[in-house]
Amino acid sequence: MKKSLLKNATIISGLCLLLGSTQSDSESQWTSAMETDFQQRSKEVITKLALSNYGTTSFESEKKSYPKAMIDFLAGNRQKAGAFLQSEDADAQSHSHTLGIDFYSSFTLKGQVRKYFYFGKYLDPAYKERMKQAMKIFTEFDPLDKYFPQPRKFWANSIDNCNTWVDCRNTDNLKAMREVAVYLFAEETGNEETRKLYKKRIIQNVRTLYQIGQGEWDSENYLGHAVTTYVNLYDFAKDKEVKSIAKAALDWYFTSGAVKYWRGAFGGPSKRDYSQGNCTWCSLATHELGLYFGDSPIGDSNPSPDSVHLITSSYRPPAAVVALARKQFAKPLELLNSKPTYENWKPGGDSKPQFHETLYFGNTFQLGTLAQGSGGDWNGFKMMAYNKQRGVDYFIAATGNDPTQISSSSIGGDNVAQYRNLVIWLNGKPRAPFQFFLPKSVKLETSNGITFIQYEKTWLALTPINLKVSGINTNSTEKIKQRYPNDQIVTATGTSPTINGFALEVGEQETHKSWEQFKQSVLSRGGLNLNQISDGIVSYQGVGGKVKLQYQDKDLPKVWRNGQFHDWRHHYKVYQNATATKTPIYQGWKEGKLIVETGGYQFQTQP
Repeated sequence: MKKSLLKNATIISGLCLLLGSTQSDSESQWTSAMETDFQQRSKEVITKLALSNYGTTSFESEKKSYPKAMIDFLAGNRQKAGAFLQSEDADAQSHSHTLGIDFYSSFTLKGQVRKYFYFGKYLDPAYKERMKQAMKIFTEFDPLDKYFPQPRKFWANSIDNCNTWVDCRNTDNLKAMREVAVYLFAEETGNEETRKLYKKRIIQNVRTLYQIGQGEWDSENYLGHAVTTYVNLYDFAKDKEVKSIAKAALDWYFTSGAVKYWRGAFGGPSKRDYSQGNCTWCSLATHELGLYFGDSPIGDSNPSPDSVHLITSSYRPPAAVVALARKQFAKPLELLNSKPTYENWKPGGDSKPQFHETLYFGNTFQLGTLAQGSGGDWNGFKMMAYNKQRGVDYFIAATGNDPTQISSSSIGGDNVAQYRNLVIWLNGKPRAPFQFFLPKSVKLETSNGITFIQYEKTWLALTPINLKVSGINTNSTEKIKQRYPNDQIVTATGTSPTINGFALEVGEQETHKSWEQFKQSVLSRGGLNLNQISDGIVSYQGVGGKVKLQYQDKDLPKVWRNGQFHDWRHHYKVYQNATATKTPIYQGWKEGKLIVETGGYQFQTQP
């Protein structure tokens, strides 16, 4: 009993370090109940990660080892954690130009920022002074314009090696880590020319979010890295304009995350999807978002050490964003969103969106698709359905030969049309392979060639189009068992050398009264029309509307939504309600403003 009390006291003592003042109520409308929940979840993270093995400081291992040590420091293990944070770097000889301090990899930089600016008062004064002197040397000139004689490797088979003083990789998240760190180091040491240069770069990046969105959009993995980067800028920037820009970035990122977050899970189309986030608390983004949003029937059993950046930050997302994440708006709701090309900074890269997303929120599910389906490193089809115990269950469809990489593998050639709860997916590759990811707990029935899938409160009718459903793929299901013990893979194969695919109708009690009525409705209606399939045209009639698609080999599909031809030029807005209202979220294409109105809260912002 005494040991338990001591442990709790130690954690609470550590938490006394956590926060300065939070944002004012007028700024975020953050409530005392939200703060209490945030603090409780923060304590749970610290408790679960206390006394963990930190790892090393070699290469960019600080990506995990520094956050783990900082979490352990908060748990009360200050001597051990403090000693690790200021231990000599494993690659100190490679960093002699910065006095042995590692300022190379972006992931390391993110940890170095919070180590110095937040935990610095607990570091040995001589070590902290050495860090400051190293920062001064590092930012005397732009470290991207300083070079080593030979490129430096990140990992054994890396193709991203740089010969610059600082990480030259330009993915959105790594670029942000670099620019935030260099800015803060230059500001701290009075290197004004470098500070102003990086301020300009940061402002440009954040303004782009409000113009066209993010190239690395809605990544189930990298969204978490974005928010834990910009809280560094928000917490430690002295320049008020830069602090304001940091807040604008955080507000935007948390809003985009709130759209896809639900009950501790993350779903819908996403960029840079690694097939690892298809269950509650499985994606990295949910660990960070969930600290603020909560609303899950189960706790986060495997929290991210990176949460330390948020636990020790004074930033709080607007209450309207929290309400958006908790889906406190009238349903059903359909959003027509756009996503930019990844390298949108190149000439012409911001001329039009690359992706057109349809996102539908029923009472017991949310379903999202991209007009061009999945391909490259993006997932173009994902549904989450309510589950009382697990939070959500997933349904994912993909064309690909590797069922274990269902979110990120695709053979290409997909065309997708969605109208509310109705979807048509066509693929033009000969005898295309299809994979379906779904929980083992669902009830599967086949009648008149239609596969009916019964979730806890959500019902699916999958009608094949030149597609033979083979059934459960036991080999692939076994391969995903460690990551997804509650899920399975169903495999299907196209039977046509031209067009293959499926139509999907999603129902629930609010639309079909009962599971039996849902099945009877689909069977009696005969919703699928293939009379023009030789011209690549398929239509499907549902209870609440109809959708029609004409396949296009190298272009966006031609789509009719409930009889109306869909002009993709009207689908440019970053976020828009399909009814053209500005609730619960609105951001126009190149309009520079974000509006969120839901749950009784209103929020507008621009950089």
